[in-house]
Amino acid sequence: MEDKKEKWWKNAVVYQIYPKSFQDSDGDGIGDIRGIIRRLDYLADLGIDAVWISPMYCSPQNDNGYDISDY
Repeated sequence: MEDKKEKWWKNAVVYQIYPKSFQDSDGDGIGDIRGIIRRLDYLADLGIDAVWISPMYCSPQNDNGYDISDY
């Protein structure tokens, strides 16, 4: 049976975060997870339904972080 209820993501507001430049929590000039967490209430107040966090693992940066260099 097909569900008639529309999927939440079809009308959701999704905000993409590039962690290195979003919010620095420890003063080293590089954004981090704690910085993102500190801003979650602000994002919710803006009406953001979901957050897409860009990659932040070791990468040669040939594909904006999606190219992993250390498996």
